[in-house]
Amino acid sequence: MMRIGSKYIPLLATAFVLLGLYLAGCLLYRNFFSLRVAVDLFGENAFLGIAAIGATLVILSGGIDLSVGSVVAFSSILIATMVGNGMSPLLAILITLLAGALFGALMGSLIQWFELPPFLVTLAGMFLARGLGFRIYPQSLSIKHPFFLRFVNDLAVPLFSGVTWPFTATCYIVIFVIAIIVAHYTKFGRYIYAIGGDEHSAKLMGLPVGRTKVLLYTVSGFCSAMAGVVYTFYMPSGNPASCVGLELDAIAAVVIGGTLLSGGAGFMAGTLMGVLILGLIQTLITFQRNVNSWWTRIVVGVLVLLFILLQNVISLFSGRFGAAKVAKA
Repeated sequence: MMRIGSKYIPLLATAFVLLGLYLAGCLLYRNFFSLRVAVDLFGENAFLGIAAIGATLVILSGGIDLSVGSVVAFSSILIATMVGNGMSPLLAILITLLAGALFGALMGSLIQWFELPPFLVTLAGMFLARGLGFRIYPQSLSIKHPFFLRFVNDLAVPLFSGVTWPFTATCYIVIFVIAIIVAHYTKFGRYIYAIGGDEHSAKLMGLPVGRTKVLLYTVSGFCSAMAGVVYTFYMPSGNPASCVGLELDAIAAVVIGGTLLSGGAGFMAGTLMGVLILGLIQTLITFQRNVNSWWTRIVVGVLVLLFILLQNVISLFSGRFGAAKVAKA
């Protein structure tokens, strides 16, 4: 009989939850099993999914990034302001992505070279990015450039029955595929897992821990800025007050996706499923018109607690199993 490795159990649990929620929706609501609902799950959650990719890499290393939502909001208002002042949209997007990467690099440098706690550094980053967003423009700002109003929609792919695959979903899938390759098939990805598993051992093995951690937060900042770019495609507008709590949604998606909060174990595919689970919960509540939207938060909170308990149980039994094997040897 094939034995399933303990690291795959949270991933399988996530897949079962995702499948169960989708089947429940199909059984309860007549129009739930439709291509439009499936496509909307990707399109409407694209910026959250991209932000969650950066959060996954950070959590895999044993760190955390609380600045995600603020950087997304800052990026959106930065683009809206620059485009509104006559700058080319592509140049505005490039500057925004650079700003996000530099912001992440600054936080990573403070964490690594000054040995500051990631929680406090990224918490300060959260307030700083939010404040800078309000300093650029204090309220929501519409983007009226044809690039955002027409060209982005022209990039949507028509499917059938009047349903189109949105460009935001394409951005998400492309970045997700790149993240899979980086996390699971590159030295950088292996370094991240090693640092998350045991940073001290990684140093003893001669791995470039410092450089990897700084680059890691740089990538996270870039992903947050990219999420802000996709947000402007989705709205289209910038708002410094938007995406409050998005960092918590991203972390919830990562945890529900089976990634250990202590680092060293997890899969990008799990985060994708975690994002889809959050989207499915919101969609189910939308279909059930008489249910308050706050039930989304309640259900997500319960799921996060269950997955943390599952991770602890797996860690406990893995430790006992390993000790038993050593004793027998």
